[in-house]
Amino acid sequence: MASMGRVIAAPPPTSSPDPAAAPATQAAPRVAAALPPDLALRVLREHLASVYGAYDASIAVHFGLGAALGAAMYIASPRGWILAWMAAHLLLGLALYLMPRWHAGLPLDQTPLWARRHARTVTLVSLATATAPWLFISRGDLPATSVLTVVIIGSCARAMQLLWPLKPALHGYTLPMMLSLIGALAWQGDGMHLFLSIFSLAYLLFTLRVGQQQHRLLTDSLVLRFENEAMAERLGEQIAAAERASIEKTRFLATASHDLRQPLHAIALFGAALENEHPQSRNAQRLMRAVNALGSSLDTMLDVSRLDAGVVEPVLEPVSLDALLRALNPMFSAQAEQRQLQLRLRASGLWVRSDPRLLHRMLSNLMDNALKYTRSGGVTVIARDRGDTVWIEVRDTGVGIAPEQSGRIFEEFYQVDNPGRDRSRGLGIGLSIVQRLSRLLGHPVQMHSRLGRGTHFRLVVQAANAQASALAGPFPPQAAAADAEERRRRSAARLPARVLLLDDEQEIREAMTGLLRSHAVEALAVDDEAAAARALARARGEGRPFELLLCDYRLADGVDGLDVGLRLSRSDERATPLLLITGETSPDRLLRVRESRVPVLFKPVVADRLLEAMSEAVRAR
Repeated sequence: MASMGRVIAAPPPTSSPDPAAAPATQAAPRVAAALPPDLALRVLREHLASVYGAYDASIAVHFGLGAALGAAMYIASPRGWILAWMAAHLLLGLALYLMPRWHAGLPLDQTPLWARRHARTVTLVSLATATAPWLFISRGDLPATSVLTVVIIGSCARAMQLLWPLKPALHGYTLPMMLSLIGALAWQGDGMHLFLSIFSLAYLLFTLRVGQQQHRLLTDSLVLRFENEAMAERLGEQIAAAERASIEKTRFLATASHDLRQPLHAIALFGAALENEHPQSRNAQRLMRAVNALGSSLDTMLDVSRLDAGVVEPVLEPVSLDALLRALNPMFSAQAEQRQLQLRLRASGLWVRSDPRLLHRMLSNLMDNALKYTRSGGVTVIARDRGDTVWIEVRDTGVGIAPEQSGRIFEEFYQVDNPGRDRSRGLGIGLSIVQRLSRLLGHPVQMHSRLGRGTHFRLVVQAANAQASALAGPFPPQAAAADAEERRRRSAARLPARVLLLDDEQEIREAMTGLLRSHAVEALAVDDEAAAARALARARGEGRPFELLLCDYRLADGVDGLDVGLRLSRSDERATPLLLITGETSPDRLLRVRESRVPVLFKPVVADRLLEAMSEAVRAR
């Protein structure tokens, strides 16, 4: 690691003022040349930490061997200079033990300084030990020569494993001792000493080669580790940024949806009152068609928010696919005929386990998308039996999807080949709803497409037992129309006589009271909680209490209409029924409304649905 720091930060070896740094220039050239300075410092720091982790043990072993060698030589030949050599050796070890050391708390930019300091320290130790061969090797004492050779080679082998991370330190420790040993052996001149000298030289070259390879492996592994950590960190940052963007997008859509729903709600109420007063007015009818079209678009965004909020709970039951396709056919046959396309929905007799309402929505979105992007040919919907599962396939002969676009078709507002945002092709939310419903129901969606040839969507749904499904009731979309008609008939028969409306916007108060009065409902509109409380108390005192409280969710100055409505509703012993009306679509608000179990209508409210909900609220009292 010391070498890495020198390669990045230091000039070429010919101009380096630090001898200990010169070998570092050769360290791991394959990796070092490509490393940025900050990464090189981190790698060097890890190398330095590895070396200093065994600092105490290295000092103890090295000087312990030196003391043992000196003691053995003194016993064999008692001389005063041997004791002096041993004392100097031990004092050097004590000084190294007490000198300042590198630790993890030091600044990163000081790492190269400590790497060079350690290289100089081990070089000094090696130079001190290099005196031993010239003092103890003699031609007439082969056992002492053998012992000294083994001790020095063993010490180098041990140090090699510890100093692999720092090449300058490795060279500084190994070369002085081994070259001194080789020179002292060759100086003796006889055959045995020459053999030991050549053997030691071969060992030195082999050891240095292995040391370089190990250093490169260690450096490469650290570089890879830090690069992986950096990639993981960048990925985490990107994920966090994407999550923040998603939250901001949801918040923006919720705010925009609320702000759009408010005036549209007033327009819808005024239009409904106008249509009720002048049922034959074509302008009133056109106004309501435009309002309903825009309301449908906003409701589509509301569906996305409800799915993201987790307020949609599937109810799984056996579903007849033939009944499902029969319910879908009249929804799209007119559109297909208008576009001169063939629409084929093939009966299969298969049953699946799903939520019929949500599965109906998935298939209707897929069919609607297929018809919008098919100019000639047609759309085919077919179910295939695949053992425990059923494949429901929607095939078209449309424009197809390019491979580079296939990964984006489930994104909100993304549309293929619609740069002008043609409104006839919708908002680009249909497939994103399909994907959310797919995850919610556990029905995987598969897509295959060929540009210019068409697209094939497949839903994989769990099969259901047809015999066990025989008791299943009528398909909900079919029964829903009859139920809605029955609810409208009952709502007209029992509307509340007096209604208190709490809304902070004057236009909505005027529009709502006008609509209700056109249906013979006495309505009083107020703009805050205090006025509503006074109106409730006054009505009770007159013996003509309000039968229903209509309350907006978001009141002036950020006041929570749900809390206000609940307080007002419970202020009377009889608990005035509460009906919440809101333009909120943010997931957290939707979840809170659901948990309160207060009935809620989403703006813009269609007059029939408003009257129906009012009747149900009064009847449930």
